[in-house]
Amino acid sequence: MTSDTAAPPQDGTGSKLKQAITGPLLFLFILGDVLGAGIYALMGTLSKDVGGALWAPLVLALLLALLTAGSYAELVTKYPKAGGAAVFAERAYKVPLVSFLVGFSMLAAGVTSAAGLSLAFAGDYLGTFIDVPPVPAAIVFLALVACLNARGISDSLRSNVVMTIIELSGLVIVIVTVAVMMGGGGGDVSRVGAFPAEANPALATLSAAIVAYYSFVGFETSANVAEEVREPRKVYPRALFGSLAAAGVVYVLVALASSIALPASKLSDSSGPLLAVVAATGVPIPDWVFSIIALVAVANGALLTMIMASRVTYGMAEQRLLPRLLGKVLPNRKTPWTAIIATTVVAMLLTLVGDVGTLAETVVLLLLFVFISTNVAVLVLRKDRVEHEHFRVWTFVPVLGVASCILLLTQQSGQVWLYAAVLLAVGVVLYFVARATRGRDRTGSGTSAS
Repeated sequence: MTSDTAAPPQDGTGSKLKQAITGPLLFLFILGDVLGAGIYALMGTLSKDVGGALWAPLVLALLLALLTAGSYAELVTKYPKAGGAAVFAERAYKVPLVSFLVGFSMLAAGVTSAAGLSLAFAGDYLGTFIDVPPVPAAIVFLALVACLNARGISDSLRSNVVMTIIELSGLVIVIVTVAVMMGGGGGDVSRVGAFPAEANPALATLSAAIVAYYSFVGFETSANVAEEVREPRKVYPRALFGSLAAAGVVYVLVALASSIALPASKLSDSSGPLLAVVAATGVPIPDWVFSIIALVAVANGALLTMIMASRVTYGMAEQRLLPRLLGKVLPNRKTPWTAIIATTVVAMLLTLVGDVGTLAETVVLLLLFVFISTNVAVLVLRKDRVEHEHFRVWTFVPVLGVASCILLLTQQSGQVWLYAAVLLAVGVVLYFVARATRGRDRTGSGTSAS
């Protein structure tokens, strides 16, 4: 208890939330969020662009992600507050509408991702074991996630530890079975450097890196639990960079294994490429094993995403960017219960939309806006001094981070741009409604006082 109460003043938190996240828990939180469920379908998509050289776009995407991660490491250790990018934007730009839109972009991306993950959980994966209507099952699933979220960050992250280990076990199965295959003289190592005959290797790698980048998205959610991290100045950078590096190593090994086990044509034709890879090795692993692992991966992603969304909501309420009602905390659990309920209800409503593909692409676009804001905020806030020590990234890193985000934005379709614009327009309307409500509250208070 002594370290919990001493840590906030030392790191500049002064938080009402409980500092219950240790270094290992934070490492697994980020790793579990980054790994997610996407890797189980990623290799088939990448093989269409780069053939057997699946590792190349993953390495490039990791390097691009590390640029923005460097900016997060500096700002989180400098301002360890729930709310993440929205708090950084508020401090840097001093324009409430801008910080609101940054936070709203995080919320829109996070809640939409959770809705999509819940539909994925309730679809073919769950259908392997039980036949139930997807939307009602998705809503029940989100309710269970909300209950775990409300129990507390410690319980949620302990669950994440178990689920992350299960996620990793599935990827380890892929790597080990292919190693067994190679030991028996099977597979073709020459495929790992083979691009499609008609492709330019550099352009193909860049094109595929857009898809691969999505597999590393998730590290930014850790900024929203910074207020609940013990000694964030020391713990956060190591957990952030360590988890991204670990995810990168796992991804590259899975990519190499996939290329060795199957030609690109068979990978791209499969809707479950890793299942096909394991089957090609001849090692007797039952198909249902991967169905369970996929369910766990999706559930873990949804839990971590909803933790992020509720903390963004709480942080914005604390900054008066959303109604103060959303900043209420359970007295014993020390969790933002009103924010959890609000984000869960929105996610439940989004499950009724059904067009998960377009929403998923919009998630990436919204997060790129957030990343640009965060990279610029690092440079703007260099003039702002704080009393405690914090991580400092090289100046060229956020500059390159902005350039990488702009490069990725140019690859998005017009339909996705339009969809994101509509969502942001809704955010602007909500902002001015909240602002008008605050104005009436102040007027009412003044009238009653007189």
